[in-house]
Amino acid sequence: MNNRKQILTADEMRRALVRIAHEIDERNGGLQDVILVGIPRRGVPLAERIAATIADFEGIQLPVGQLDITLYRDDLRRRGMAEVGKTSIQHDLTGKVVVLVDDVLYTGRTVRAALDAIADLGRPDCIQLAVLIDRGHRELPIRADFVGKNVPTSRSEHVMVHLREIDAEDEVLIERTKAEQ
Repeated sequence: MNNRKQILTADEMRRALVRIAHEIDERNGGLQDVILVGIPRRGVPLAERIAATIADFEGIQLPVGQLDITLYRDDLRRRGMAEVGKTSIQHDLTGKVVVLVDDVLYTGRTVRAALDAIADLGRPDCIQLAVLIDRGHRELPIRADFVGKNVPTSRSEHVMVHLREIDAEDEVLIERTKAEQ
């Protein structure tokens, strides 16, 4: 029995990102002060895709940055040595609308770490969250502003986002452990 199931095809993923791009524009009444910030690893190419979509329909190229949250994680001691990644944000965040972009929202702890990291970089007027998948099971009071797809899961399931930039194909899978089959 196959323990993986596709929950988004490449075309469904594309449509979800187009919808998120339009929702970001509508929510903010324009895009002049919006900066997209991807959380590595898969949040960065998703942010770049959203920016490209916005450029297609609005003719505006939004700034896109990436934010490494390694040193802000609350499980850093438990995980041991961690490789610190790259933060690359070319614009001042102060007074801007920062849209954090990530692939999957689960416990909320990654987003909490990202909020702490952003606070060290400036004081945006507003921080919003865009995720491709919201799978529930929050441990912190964090909610996404823009969601591609809500996917109810159990804690023992895994959601895997594959992106052509990293994985050579676009799809989202859910993997069930053998105990659940």
